[in-house]
Amino acid sequence: MGFLGCLGMARVRRVWSFEELVGTRFADGVNALCWERTLPGDFGEVVNALAAGPGITALEEEQLLGLCLSEAGRVAVGVMLEDQRRLRAMDLAPELNCVNGCRRDESDGPVHTDVFSFHADSATVEADTYLCTYHGRSSEGLSNEEAVRRVDIPETRAELLRLFGGRDDEAFVEHLSEECYDLHYASLPGARVFRFGVGNLWRIAVEHPGCAVPPCIHRAPETQPGDPGRLLLIS
Repeated sequence: MGFLGCLGMARVRRVWSFEELVGTRFADGVNALCWERTLPGDFGEVVNALAAGPGITALEEEQLLGLCLSEAGRVAVGVMLEDQRRLRAMDLAPELNCVNGCRRDESDGPVHTDVFSFHADSATVEADTYLCTYHGRSSEGLSNEEAVRRVDIPETRAELLRLFGGRDDEAFVEHLSEECYDLHYASLPGARVFRFGVGNLWRIAVEHPGCAVPPCIHRAPETQPGDPGRLLLIS
């Protein structure tokens, strides 16, 4: 399902400025805020100039400013650095990355815990996640009502318990948490996956003590050989 369609969902709210994005409290079941934007600049030129290798390449300001770019490319760099500056001013630690594929969980277990699996972020203190895809395939989301924790699927839980070699007790629940199995979700039949869209800056809810809403379920997009590299901000 496309991005515009997702904005009718009860979990997602559109905002109209950076100030509204950071100043709105999650409440009434809303666990994702989107500042929809059409950004100026040529972000594809930035990706080409970086010529980053496989995996995730962290981007530093000096590196970006030192690229040989057209005016449109320099405008794109300025947009990315301004987003980073705004979030740093809030005492956050936003990273800019060029992503050419991510490591897959190749284990034989019933729950894969890589970023391509629908999951929720978690923290031990109050926190949110900020995301923006400037170029390439964008992140994807799933409404909480259309998902189930993989550890709550009877067959999956039974297999995890067999591998754990114990009983379904507090020790097993702690094991599920330590391995992050309890943060991963499966979509229910008929679920509508929505895209975060390119250029939009999102703030999504994280699972933490005292959080007033369920965490936002999301994943990195599936990519194919030859897909353009992603330019991504994450905090």
